[in-house]
Amino acid sequence: MSNQDISPDDHDNLVRVSIFGHEYTVKAPADSTYIKNIAEYVDSKMHEVQDGLSSPQSPTRIAILAAMNVTDELFTANRDKDTLANTVESKISSLVEKIDEELA
Repeated sequence: MSNQDISPDDHDNLVRVSIFGHEYTVKAPADSTYIKNIAEYVDSKMHEVQDGLSSPQSPTRIAILAAMNVTDELFTANRDKDTLANTVESKISSLVEKIDEELA
């Protein structure tokens, strides 16, 4: 494939990030600032876990615990989103019923 066959959207960004004291080069189709923000978030979560422990732990253990914390945040956000969507849907249905009653 020549360079002429590659659209700008086909190019992945190579982004250098630091997580928990280690440097990584990440190849991703997303904006480099977005990738750096994600890496900073992961780094902060790993440091938060380490700071909450009484003794230093292996980076692997810290990464697993941080991943569990982030997953808990995701599950909680998804549950909250679903609850909000159900509440909005219920209120919309109620409003539609009231409008239908007024029009009838």
